[in-house]
Amino acid sequence: MSDLLSGPVEAAAGLSVYGAEAVDKSAPASTRDALVKAGVPGKLAGKDASLWGPDAEAEAKVRLGWVDTHRRSRELLVQLAELTSELADLDHVVLAGMGGSSLAPEVITRTLGRPLTVLDTTDPGQVRAALGDRLERTVVVVASKSGSTVETDSHRRAYWQAFLDAGMTEAEAGRHFVIVTDPGSPLETTAAEMGAFTVLADPNVGGRYSALTAFGLVPSALAGVEVAELLDQADALATSLGADQNNPALALGAALGAAATLARDKVALISDGTGIDGLGDWAEQLIAESTGKAGVGILPVVVESPQSPGATGADVLTVTYGGALAPGDVPGGGATPDVAVNGPLGAQFLAWEYATAVAGVVLGIDPFNQPNVTESKENTNKILASGLPAETPSFTEGAIEVYAPQGAPGDLAGVLRWLLDGLGDDGYLAVMAYLDRFADADAARLRSLLAQAGGRPVTFGWGPRFLHSTGQYHKGGPQVGSYLQVTGAVAEDLAVPGKPYTFGELQAAQAAGDRQALAGRERPLLRLHLTDRAAGVAQLLDAAGDLRA
Repeated sequence: MSDLLSGPVEAAAGLSVYGAEAVDKSAPASTRDALVKAGVPGKLAGKDASLWGPDAEAEAKVRLGWVDTHRRSRELLVQLAELTSELADLDHVVLAGMGGSSLAPEVITRTLGRPLTVLDTTDPGQVRAALGDRLERTVVVVASKSGSTVETDSHRRAYWQAFLDAGMTEAEAGRHFVIVTDPGSPLETTAAEMGAFTVLADPNVGGRYSALTAFGLVPSALAGVEVAELLDQADALATSLGADQNNPALALGAALGAAATLARDKVALISDGTGIDGLGDWAEQLIAESTGKAGVGILPVVVESPQSPGATGADVLTVTYGGALAPGDVPGGGATPDVAVNGPLGAQFLAWEYATAVAGVVLGIDPFNQPNVTESKENTNKILASGLPAETPSFTEGAIEVYAPQGAPGDLAGVLRWLLDGLGDDGYLAVMAYLDRFADADAARLRSLLAQAGGRPVTFGWGPRFLHSTGQYHKGGPQVGSYLQVTGAVAEDLAVPGKPYTFGELQAAQAAGDRQALAGRERPLLRLHLTDRAAGVAQLLDAAGDLRA
Protein backbone atom coordinates (compact mmCIF):
# COMPACT_ATOMS: atom_id res chain seq x y z
CA MET A 1 0.00 0.00 0.00
CA SER A 2 1.35 3.42 -0.92
CA ASP A 3 2.25 6.09 1.63
CA LEU A 4 -0.57 8.14 0.14
CA LEU A 5 -3.23 5.66 1.16
CA SER A 6 -1.69 4.16 4.28
CA GLY A 7 -0.96 7.47 6.00
CA PRO A 8 -3.45 9.80 7.67
CA VAL A 9 -5.55 12.26 5.68
CA GLU A 10 -5.62 15.81 6.96
CA ALA A 11 -8.94 17.48 6.24
CA ALA A 12 -11.09 20.49 7.04
CA ALA A 13 -14.06 22.17 5.34
CA GLY A 14 -14.18 19.58 2.57
CA LEU A 15 -10.49 19.99 1.67
CA SER A 16 -8.34 16.87 2.08
CA VAL A 17 -4.57 16.50 1.81
CA TYR A 18 -3.20 12.98 1.38
CA GLY A 19 0.42 11.91 1.72
CA ALA A 20 1.84 15.00 3.42
CA GLU A 21 2.87 13.18 6.61
CA ALA A 22 4.97 10.66 4.68
CA VAL A 23 6.84 13.48 2.92
CA ASP A 24 7.44 15.20 6.24
CA LYS A 25 8.66 11.98 7.86
CA SER A 26 11.20 11.45 5.09
CA ALA A 27 13.23 14.33 6.52
CA PRO A 28 15.73 13.79 9.37
CA ALA A 29 13.55 16.00 11.57
CA SER A 30 9.89 16.89 11.17
CA THR A 31 9.32 20.21 9.40
CA ARG A 32 5.71 20.13 10.55
CA ASP A 33 6.72 19.77 14.21
CA ALA A 34 9.21 22.62 13.91
CA LEU A 35 6.56 24.89 12.41
CA VAL A 36 4.11 24.04 15.17
CA LYS A 37 6.75 24.51 17.88
CA ALA A 38 7.50 27.97 16.47
CA GLY A 39 3.81 28.85 16.57
CA VAL A 40 3.65 29.40 12.81
CA PRO A 41 0.01 28.32 12.27
CA GLY A 42 -1.39 30.77 14.80
CA LYS A 43 0.98 33.55 13.79
CA LEU A 44 0.15 33.20 10.12
CA ALA A 45 -3.57 33.08 10.77
CA GLY A 46 -3.08 36.21 12.87
CA LYS A 47 -1.12 37.93 10.06
CA ASP A 48 2.14 38.17 11.99
CA ALA A 49 4.53 39.96 9.63
CA SER A 50 7.65 38.81 11.51
CA LEU A 51 7.44 35.21 10.28
CA TRP A 52 9.84 35.68 7.35
CA GLY A 53 12.52 37.65 9.17
CA PRO A 54 13.26 41.34 9.67
CA ASP A 55 14.17 42.03 6.04
CA ALA A 56 10.73 40.85 4.88
CA GLU A 57 8.67 42.40 7.66
CA ALA A 58 7.86 45.73 6.01
CA GLU A 59 6.64 43.99 2.85
CA ALA A 60 4.66 41.38 4.77
CA LYS A 61 2.82 44.04 6.78
CA VAL A 62 1.10 45.27 3.63
CA ARG A 63 0.73 41.90 1.89
CA LEU A 64 -1.01 39.63 4.40
CA GLY A 65 -4.54 40.73 3.61
CA TRP A 66 -5.10 37.49 1.64
CA VAL A 67 -5.48 35.61 4.94
CA ASP A 68 -8.98 37.02 5.40
CA THR A 69 -9.70 39.00 2.23
CA HIS A 70 -12.50 36.56 1.42
CA ARG A 71 -14.47 38.13 4.28
CA ARG A 72 -13.92 41.70 3.09
CA SER A 73 -14.75 40.62 -0.45
CA ARG A 74 -18.35 40.03 0.64
CA GLU A 75 -18.69 43.80 0.53
CA LEU A 76 -18.30 43.53 -3.26
CA LEU A 77 -21.26 41.21 -3.76
CA VAL A 78 -23.93 43.93 -3.96
CA GLN A 79 -21.75 45.98 -6.32
CA LEU A 80 -21.12 42.93 -8.49
CA ALA A 81 -24.84 42.11 -8.67
CA GLU A 82 -25.62 45.67 -9.73
CA LEU A 83 -22.80 45.68 -12.28
CA THR A 84 -23.87 42.35 -13.75
CA SER A 85 -27.43 43.63 -14.11
CA GLU A 86 -26.33 46.95 -15.63
CA LEU A 87 -24.18 45.17 -18.23
CA ALA A 88 -26.51 42.27 -18.93
CA ASP A 89 -26.59 43.09 -22.65
CA LEU A 90 -22.78 42.72 -22.88
CA ASP A 91 -22.46 38.96 -22.78
CA HIS A 92 -18.90 38.61 -24.13
CA VAL A 93 -16.49 39.14 -21.24
CA VAL A 94 -12.85 39.87 -22.06
CA LEU A 95 -10.29 39.97 -19.27
CA ALA A 96 -7.20 42.06 -19.99
CA GLY A 97 -4.78 41.21 -17.20
CA MET A 98 -1.45 39.53 -16.52
CA GLY A 99 -0.24 37.02 -13.94
CA GLY A 100 -2.36 36.95 -10.82
CA SER A 101 -4.87 39.32 -12.40
CA SER A 102 -5.83 36.78 -15.05
CA LEU A 103 -4.93 33.27 -13.90
CA ALA A 104 -7.42 32.93 -11.04
CA PRO A 105 -10.46 34.07 -13.08
CA GLU A 106 -9.42 31.67 -15.83
CA VAL A 107 -9.39 28.76 -13.35
CA ILE A 108 -12.72 29.83 -11.87
CA THR A 109 -14.56 30.15 -15.17
CA ARG A 110 -13.02 27.02 -16.71
CA THR A 111 -13.86 24.98 -13.64
CA LEU A 112 -17.43 26.25 -13.45
CA GLY A 113 -18.07 26.17 -17.17
CA ARG A 114 -18.56 29.88 -17.83
CA PRO A 115 -17.18 31.63 -20.95
CA LEU A 116 -14.35 34.13 -20.49
CA THR A 117 -11.85 35.44 -23.04
CA VAL A 118 -8.51 35.95 -21.32
CA LEU A 119 -6.20 38.41 -23.08
CA ASP A 120 -2.76 38.09 -21.49
CA THR A 121 -0.53 38.45 -24.50
CA THR A 122 1.12 40.96 -26.78
CA ASP A 123 0.93 38.67 -29.80
CA PRO A 124 -0.73 40.78 -32.52
CA GLY A 125 -2.61 37.85 -34.01
CA GLN A 126 -4.15 36.88 -30.69
CA VAL A 127 -5.03 40.48 -29.86
CA ARG A 128 -6.54 41.02 -33.31
CA ALA A 129 -8.68 37.88 -32.97
CA ALA A 130 -10.05 39.10 -29.64
CA LEU A 131 -10.83 42.56 -31.04
CA GLY A 132 -12.77 40.99 -33.89
CA ASP A 133 -14.97 38.82 -31.70
CA ARG A 134 -18.48 40.18 -30.89
CA LEU A 135 -17.17 43.69 -30.29
CA GLU A 136 -20.57 45.31 -29.87
CA ARG A 137 -21.45 42.79 -27.12
CA THR A 138 -18.07 42.96 -25.36
CA VAL A 139 -17.28 44.22 -21.88
CA VAL A 140 -13.55 44.52 -21.21
CA VAL A 141 -12.34 44.00 -17.66
CA VAL A 142 -8.99 45.79 -17.42
CA ALA A 143 -7.24 44.42 -14.34
CA SER A 144 -3.94 45.76 -13.03
CA LYS A 145 -2.92 46.23 -9.43
CA SER A 146 -0.28 48.84 -10.20
CA GLY A 147 -2.16 50.35 -13.08
CA SER A 148 1.02 50.53 -15.14
CA THR A 149 1.28 47.02 -16.64
CA VAL A 150 2.35 47.59 -20.25
CA GLU A 151 0.43 44.64 -21.69
CA THR A 152 -2.81 45.60 -20.00
CA ASP A 153 -2.47 49.27 -20.91
CA SER A 154 -1.92 48.25 -24.53
CA HIS A 155 -5.06 46.10 -24.50
CA ARG A 156 -7.09 48.97 -23.04
CA ARG A 157 -5.87 51.32 -25.75
CA ALA A 158 -6.61 48.82 -28.50
CA TYR A 159 -10.16 48.16 -27.34
CA TRP A 160 -10.89 51.86 -26.80
CA GLN A 161 -9.84 52.60 -30.35
CA ALA A 162 -11.79 49.62 -31.69
CA PHE A 163 -14.99 50.82 -29.99
CA LEU A 164 -14.53 54.31 -31.42
CA ASP A 165 -13.78 52.90 -34.88
CA ALA A 166 -17.02 50.90 -34.63
CA GLY A 167 -18.92 54.20 -34.37
CA MET A 168 -19.38 54.46 -30.61
CA THR A 169 -19.13 57.77 -28.83
CA GLU A 170 -16.61 58.06 -26.01
CA ALA A 171 -19.43 57.79 -23.49
CA GLU A 172 -20.70 54.62 -25.17
CA ALA A 173 -17.19 53.18 -25.33
CA GLY A 174 -16.64 53.89 -21.62
CA ARG A 175 -19.64 51.73 -20.75
CA HIS A 176 -17.84 48.74 -22.29
CA PHE A 177 -15.03 48.87 -19.71
CA VAL A 178 -14.77 47.72 -16.10
CA ILE A 179 -11.52 48.72 -14.41
CA VAL A 180 -10.18 46.67 -11.49
CA THR A 181 -7.21 48.24 -9.73
CA ASP A 182 -5.83 49.33 -6.37
CA PRO A 183 -7.04 52.57 -4.79
CA GLY A 184 -4.96 55.51 -5.95
CA SER A 185 -3.33 53.76 -8.90
CA PRO A 186 -2.86 55.61 -12.21
CA LEU A 187 -5.49 53.31 -13.71
CA GLU A 188 -8.14 54.58 -11.30
CA THR A 189 -7.61 58.08 -12.70
CA THR A 190 -7.68 56.79 -16.27
CA ALA A 191 -10.94 54.94 -15.56
CA ALA A 192 -12.59 58.18 -14.43
CA GLU A 193 -11.41 59.92 -17.59
CA MET A 194 -12.84 57.11 -19.71
CA GLY A 195 -16.18 57.06 -17.91
CA ALA A 196 -15.60 53.39 -17.12
CA PHE A 197 -16.98 51.40 -14.22
CA THR A 198 -14.39 51.01 -11.47
CA VAL A 199 -14.04 48.33 -8.80
CA LEU A 200 -11.27 48.85 -6.27
CA ALA A 201 -9.37 45.84 -4.99
CA ASP A 202 -7.91 45.05 -1.58
CA PRO A 203 -4.62 47.02 -1.48
CA ASN A 204 -3.12 44.71 1.15
CA VAL A 205 -3.05 41.67 -1.13
CA GLY A 206 -0.33 41.04 -3.72
CA GLY A 207 -1.33 40.12 -7.24
CA ARG A 208 -0.54 36.41 -7.07
CA TYR A 209 -2.52 36.06 -3.81
CA SER A 210 -5.53 37.97 -5.19
CA ALA A 211 -7.78 35.10 -6.32
CA LEU A 212 -10.53 35.95 -3.82
CA THR A 213 -10.31 39.72 -4.25
CA ALA A 214 -11.90 41.89 -6.92
CA PHE A 215 -9.27 40.66 -9.39
CA GLY A 216 -10.64 37.13 -9.25
CA LEU A 217 -14.27 37.92 -8.56
CA VAL A 218 -15.20 40.74 -10.96
CA PRO A 219 -14.53 38.98 -14.29
CA SER A 220 -15.87 35.71 -12.89
CA ALA A 221 -19.13 37.32 -11.75
CA LEU A 222 -19.60 39.09 -15.08
CA ALA A 223 -19.09 35.72 -16.78
CA GLY A 224 -21.94 34.27 -14.71
CA VAL A 225 -20.22 32.63 -11.75
CA GLU A 226 -21.91 32.70 -8.33
CA VAL A 227 -18.80 33.99 -6.61
CA ALA A 228 -20.33 34.04 -3.11
CA GLU A 229 -19.93 30.26 -3.07
CA LEU A 230 -16.15 30.60 -3.48
CA LEU A 231 -16.04 32.98 -0.52
CA ASP A 232 -18.11 30.55 1.55
CA GLN A 233 -15.69 27.72 0.76
CA ALA A 234 -12.67 29.80 1.76
CA ASP A 235 -14.35 31.03 4.91
CA ALA A 236 -15.11 27.47 5.98
CA LEU A 237 -11.45 26.52 5.61
CA ALA A 238 -10.19 29.68 7.33
CA THR A 239 -11.23 28.43 10.76
CA SER A 240 -8.58 25.69 10.51
CA LEU A 241 -5.63 27.91 9.54
CA GLY A 242 -4.53 28.69 13.10
CA ALA A 243 -4.73 25.09 14.28
CA ASP A 244 -1.79 22.77 14.90
CA GLN A 245 -3.82 19.71 13.85
CA ASN A 246 -6.56 19.12 11.28
CA ASN A 247 -5.02 21.88 9.21
CA PRO A 248 -4.66 20.64 5.60
CA ALA A 249 -3.09 23.90 4.41
CA LEU A 250 -0.35 23.53 7.02
CA ALA A 251 0.17 19.91 5.99
CA LEU A 252 0.59 20.95 2.36
CA GLY A 253 2.98 23.80 3.20
CA ALA A 254 5.09 21.60 5.46
CA ALA A 255 5.31 18.95 2.73
CA LEU A 256 6.37 21.50 0.10
CA GLY A 257 8.99 22.97 2.44
CA ALA A 258 10.28 19.62 3.68
CA ALA A 259 10.64 18.26 0.16
CA ALA A 260 12.55 21.35 -0.98
CA THR A 261 15.02 21.04 1.88
CA LEU A 262 15.63 17.44 0.80
CA ALA A 263 16.53 18.51 -2.76
CA ARG A 264 13.08 17.65 -4.08
CA ASP A 265 12.64 21.23 -5.16
CA LYS A 266 10.57 20.62 -8.30
CA VAL A 267 6.82 20.16 -7.85
CA ALA A 268 4.84 18.44 -10.59
CA LEU A 269 1.28 19.81 -10.56
CA ILE A 270 -1.24 17.45 -12.15
CA SER A 271 -5.03 17.59 -12.41
CA ASP A 272 -6.58 14.31 -11.29
CA GLY A 273 -9.64 14.88 -13.47
CA THR A 274 -12.14 15.40 -10.65
CA GLY A 275 -13.48 18.75 -11.75
CA ILE A 276 -10.97 21.54 -11.12
CA ASP A 277 -9.60 22.80 -14.41
CA GLY A 278 -6.37 24.77 -14.70
CA LEU A 279 -5.45 25.19 -11.04
CA GLY A 280 -1.89 24.14 -11.89
CA ASP A 281 -1.34 27.26 -14.02
CA TRP A 282 -2.48 29.48 -11.16
CA ALA A 283 -0.44 27.60 -8.54
CA GLU A 284 2.58 27.74 -10.84
CA GLN A 285 2.77 31.54 -10.71
CA LEU A 286 1.98 31.57 -6.99
CA ILE A 287 4.75 29.13 -6.06
CA ALA A 288 7.40 30.20 -8.58
CA GLU A 289 7.15 33.93 -8.01
CA SER A 290 6.82 33.57 -4.24
CA THR A 291 9.70 31.16 -3.62
CA GLY A 292 12.14 31.63 -6.51
CA LYS A 293 14.64 34.17 -5.21
CA ALA A 294 17.99 34.53 -3.46
CA GLY A 295 19.19 31.39 -5.25
CA VAL A 296 16.57 29.11 -3.71
CA GLY A 297 13.03 28.17 -4.58
CA ILE A 298 10.49 25.57 -5.59
CA LEU A 299 10.00 25.06 -9.33
CA PRO A 300 6.41 24.18 -10.25
CA VAL A 301 6.07 21.99 -13.35
CA VAL A 302 2.55 21.87 -14.79
CA VAL A 303 2.03 18.40 -16.25
CA GLU A 304 -0.78 17.71 -18.71
CA SER A 305 -2.09 14.45 -17.25
CA PRO A 306 -1.11 11.76 -14.73
CA GLN A 307 0.36 9.74 -17.60
CA SER A 308 2.44 12.56 -19.15
CA PRO A 309 6.27 12.59 -19.02
CA GLY A 310 7.87 14.70 -16.32
CA ALA A 311 5.49 13.83 -13.50
CA THR A 312 8.10 12.04 -11.43
CA GLY A 313 11.83 12.09 -10.66
CA ALA A 314 14.34 11.91 -7.85
CA ASP A 315 14.12 15.66 -7.28
CA VAL A 316 10.38 15.96 -8.04
CA LEU A 317 7.50 16.06 -5.57
CA THR A 318 4.45 14.81 -7.45
CA VAL A 319 1.24 16.58 -6.41
CA THR A 320 -2.21 15.99 -7.86
CA TYR A 321 -5.19 18.26 -7.31
CA GLY A 322 -8.91 18.07 -7.90
CA GLY A 323 -12.39 18.46 -6.54
CA ALA A 324 -14.15 16.36 -3.95
CA LEU A 325 -13.70 12.61 -4.29
CA ALA A 326 -16.59 10.20 -4.34
CA PRO A 327 -16.63 7.59 -1.54
CA GLY A 328 -14.10 4.89 -2.26
CA ASP A 329 -12.28 6.83 -4.98
CA VAL A 330 -8.50 6.70 -4.86
CA PRO A 331 -6.82 10.13 -4.98
CA GLY A 332 -4.50 10.87 -7.87
CA GLY A 333 -6.64 10.18 -10.91
CA GLY A 334 -4.53 7.23 -11.99
CA ALA A 335 -1.21 8.73 -10.94
CA THR A 336 0.81 7.66 -7.92
CA PRO A 337 1.44 11.07 -6.39
CA ASP A 338 3.38 11.90 -3.27
CA VAL A 339 0.66 14.34 -2.21
CA ALA A 340 -2.93 14.73 -3.35
CA VAL A 341 -5.08 17.78 -2.63
CA ASN A 342 -8.83 17.49 -3.12
CA GLY A 343 -11.63 19.87 -2.28
CA PRO A 344 -13.68 22.89 -3.35
CA LEU A 345 -12.06 25.60 -5.43
CA GLY A 346 -12.45 28.48 -2.95
CA ALA A 347 -10.75 26.40 -0.26
CA GLN A 348 -8.03 25.35 -2.73
CA PHE A 349 -7.12 28.97 -3.40
CA LEU A 350 -6.74 29.81 0.28
CA ALA A 351 -4.93 26.56 1.09
CA TRP A 352 -2.31 26.97 -1.63
CA GLU A 353 -1.70 30.60 -0.65
CA TYR A 354 -1.23 29.59 2.99
CA ALA A 355 0.96 26.62 2.02
CA THR A 356 3.17 28.81 -0.14
CA ALA A 357 3.62 31.29 2.70
CA VAL A 358 4.53 28.39 5.01
CA ALA A 359 7.05 27.09 2.48
CA GLY A 360 8.56 30.59 2.53
CA VAL A 361 9.09 30.25 6.29
CA VAL A 362 10.83 26.90 5.77
CA LEU A 363 13.05 28.23 2.98
CA GLY A 364 13.82 31.48 4.77
CA ILE A 365 12.67 33.76 1.95
CA ASP A 366 10.14 36.59 1.58
CA PRO A 367 7.18 35.07 -0.29
CA PHE A 368 5.63 38.47 -1.10
CA ASN A 369 8.29 40.27 -3.11
CA GLN A 370 9.51 39.70 -6.67
CA PRO A 371 12.95 41.33 -6.83
CA ASN A 372 13.89 40.12 -10.32
CA VAL A 373 10.64 40.72 -12.22
CA THR A 374 11.53 44.28 -13.20
CA GLU A 375 14.75 43.23 -14.92
CA SER A 376 13.12 42.01 -18.13
CA LYS A 377 10.70 44.96 -18.05
CA GLU A 378 13.56 47.44 -17.91
CA ASN A 379 15.34 45.67 -20.75
CA THR A 380 12.14 45.78 -22.79
CA ASN A 381 11.74 49.52 -22.29
CA LYS A 382 15.33 50.15 -23.36
CA ILE A 383 14.86 48.06 -26.51
CA LEU A 384 11.61 49.84 -27.37
CA ALA A 385 13.48 53.12 -27.11
CA SER A 386 16.62 52.09 -29.01
CA GLY A 387 15.42 49.32 -31.33
CA LEU A 388 15.92 45.57 -31.44
CA PRO A 389 19.55 44.38 -31.27
CA ALA A 390 20.97 43.06 -34.53
CA GLU A 391 21.18 39.27 -34.50
CA THR A 392 22.27 36.78 -37.13
CA PRO A 393 21.05 33.17 -37.01
CA SER A 394 23.61 30.45 -36.48
CA PHE A 395 21.84 28.50 -39.22
CA THR A 396 18.42 28.08 -40.81
CA GLU A 397 16.68 24.76 -41.23
CA GLY A 398 13.34 24.73 -43.00
CA ALA A 399 11.02 27.28 -41.39
CA ILE A 400 13.23 27.73 -38.32
CA GLU A 401 16.06 30.19 -37.77
CA VAL A 402 18.33 28.88 -35.01
CA TYR A 403 20.21 31.26 -32.72
CA ALA A 404 22.58 29.08 -30.69
CA PRO A 405 25.66 29.65 -28.57
CA GLN A 406 29.04 29.25 -30.21
CA GLY A 407 30.10 25.63 -30.39
CA ALA A 408 26.57 24.21 -30.45
CA PRO A 409 25.68 21.68 -33.17
CA GLY A 410 24.66 23.00 -36.57
CA ASP A 411 21.40 21.10 -37.06
CA LEU A 412 18.02 21.37 -35.33
CA ALA A 413 17.94 17.86 -33.86
CA GLY A 414 21.53 18.18 -32.71
CA VAL A 415 21.06 21.53 -31.01
CA LEU A 416 17.95 20.29 -29.18
CA ARG A 417 19.84 17.21 -28.04
CA TRP A 418 22.73 19.45 -26.92
CA LEU A 419 20.34 21.54 -24.82
CA LEU A 420 18.81 18.48 -23.16
CA ASP A 421 22.15 16.76 -22.53
CA GLY A 422 23.36 19.81 -20.63
CA LEU A 423 20.64 19.66 -17.99
CA GLY A 424 22.58 17.47 -15.56
CA ASP A 425 21.09 15.77 -12.54
CA ASP A 426 19.47 18.83 -10.99
CA GLY A 427 18.67 21.02 -14.01
CA TYR A 428 15.43 21.83 -15.75
CA LEU A 429 14.45 23.12 -19.18
CA ALA A 430 12.09 26.07 -19.57
CA VAL A 431 10.33 26.38 -22.93
CA MET A 432 9.24 29.99 -23.45
CA ALA A 433 6.95 30.53 -26.44
CA TYR A 434 6.30 34.09 -27.60
CA LEU A 435 3.46 32.97 -29.85
CA ASP A 436 -0.35 32.97 -30.08
CA ARG A 437 -1.52 30.49 -27.45
CA PHE A 438 -4.64 29.67 -29.46
CA ALA A 439 -3.55 29.81 -33.11
CA ASP A 440 -0.19 28.24 -32.22
CA ALA A 441 -1.54 26.02 -29.44
CA ASP A 442 0.25 22.91 -30.71
CA ALA A 443 3.55 24.43 -29.55
CA ALA A 444 2.60 23.45 -26.00
CA ARG A 445 3.17 19.80 -26.96
CA LEU A 446 6.89 20.56 -26.85
CA ARG A 447 6.86 20.23 -23.07
CA SER A 448 5.96 16.57 -22.95
CA LEU A 449 8.10 15.64 -25.98
CA LEU A 450 11.21 17.25 -24.52
CA ALA A 451 10.51 15.84 -21.05
CA GLN A 452 10.30 12.39 -22.61
CA ALA A 453 13.51 12.88 -24.56
CA GLY A 454 15.51 14.49 -21.77
CA GLY A 455 14.26 12.68 -18.69
CA ARG A 456 14.34 15.94 -16.72
CA PRO A 457 11.64 18.44 -15.63
CA VAL A 458 10.47 20.67 -18.47
CA THR A 459 8.21 23.68 -18.03
CA PHE A 460 6.24 25.48 -20.73
CA GLY A 461 5.18 29.11 -20.64
CA TRP A 462 3.49 31.45 -23.09
CA GLY A 463 5.32 34.77 -23.36
CA PRO A 464 4.96 37.35 -22.01
CA ARG A 465 2.50 35.66 -19.65
CA PHE A 466 5.19 33.59 -17.92
CA LEU A 467 7.24 36.72 -17.16
CA HIS A 468 4.65 37.44 -14.47
CA SER A 469 5.09 33.97 -12.92
CA THR A 470 8.04 31.67 -13.58
CA GLY A 471 10.05 34.61 -14.94
CA GLN A 472 10.96 35.51 -11.35
CA TYR A 473 12.14 31.96 -10.64
CA HIS A 474 14.27 31.88 -13.81
CA LYS A 475 16.29 34.87 -12.64
CA GLY A 476 16.12 34.60 -8.86
CA GLY A 477 15.85 30.88 -8.17
CA PRO A 478 18.55 28.19 -8.30
CA GLN A 479 20.67 28.81 -11.37
CA VAL A 480 20.31 25.34 -12.86
CA GLY A 481 17.91 26.16 -15.69
CA SER A 482 18.37 25.91 -19.44
CA TYR A 483 16.13 27.93 -21.73
CA LEU A 484 14.48 27.39 -25.09
CA GLN A 485 12.87 30.54 -26.43
CA VAL A 486 10.53 30.22 -29.42
CA THR A 487 9.50 33.33 -31.35
CA GLY A 488 7.51 33.67 -34.55
CA ALA A 489 7.21 35.92 -37.58
CA VAL A 490 4.31 38.37 -37.48
CA ALA A 491 2.21 38.11 -40.62
CA GLU A 492 0.07 41.16 -39.88
CA ASP A 493 1.05 43.61 -37.15
CA LEU A 494 -1.25 45.78 -35.06
CA ALA A 495 -0.60 49.28 -33.75
CA VAL A 496 -0.77 50.12 -30.06
CA PRO A 497 -2.87 53.30 -30.18
CA GLY A 498 -1.11 56.32 -28.75
CA LYS A 499 2.27 54.57 -28.61
CA PRO A 500 5.21 54.68 -31.03
CA TYR A 501 5.32 50.87 -31.32
CA THR A 502 3.16 47.98 -32.48
CA PHE A 503 2.11 44.86 -30.62
CA GLY A 504 4.56 42.88 -32.72
CA GLU A 505 7.39 45.23 -31.80
CA LEU A 506 6.42 45.07 -28.13
CA GLN A 507 6.33 41.27 -28.23
CA ALA A 508 9.74 41.12 -29.92
CA ALA A 509 11.18 43.59 -27.40
CA GLN A 510 9.85 41.54 -24.49
CA ALA A 511 11.43 38.38 -25.90
CA ALA A 512 14.73 40.16 -26.50
CA GLY A 513 14.65 41.78 -23.06
CA ASP A 514 14.16 38.43 -21.41
CA ARG A 515 16.98 36.91 -23.47
CA GLN A 516 19.27 39.65 -22.21
CA ALA A 517 18.30 38.97 -18.61
CA LEU A 518 18.93 35.23 -18.98
CA ALA A 519 22.14 35.64 -20.99
CA GLY A 520 23.56 37.74 -18.18
CA ARG A 521 23.37 34.68 -15.94
CA GLU A 522 25.46 32.62 -18.35
CA ARG A 523 22.93 29.81 -18.53
CA PRO A 524 22.33 27.75 -21.72
CA LEU A 525 19.94 29.67 -23.97
CA LEU A 526 18.66 28.65 -27.40
CA ARG A 527 16.33 30.74 -29.53
CA LEU A 528 14.29 29.31 -32.38
CA HIS A 529 12.53 31.81 -34.64
CA LEU A 530 9.70 30.44 -36.79
CA THR A 531 9.69 32.23 -40.14
CA ASP A 532 6.38 30.48 -40.87
CA ARG A 533 4.56 29.71 -37.66
CA ALA A 534 2.43 26.74 -38.71
CA ALA A 535 5.24 25.07 -40.63
CA GLY A 536 7.78 25.91 -37.93
CA VAL A 537 5.69 24.46 -35.10
CA ALA A 538 5.11 21.26 -37.06
CA GLN A 539 8.82 20.99 -37.90
CA LEU A 540 9.85 21.60 -34.30
CA LEU A 541 7.41 19.00 -32.97
CA ASP A 542 8.71 16.45 -35.46
CA ALA A 543 12.31 17.16 -34.43
CA ALA A 544 11.49 16.91 -30.73
CA GLY A 545 9.48 13.75 -31.25
CA ASP A 546 12.39 12.07 -33.02
CA LEU A 547 14.76 12.63 -30.10
CA ARG A 548 15.54 9.68 -27.89
CA ALA A 549 16.09 9.76 -24.15
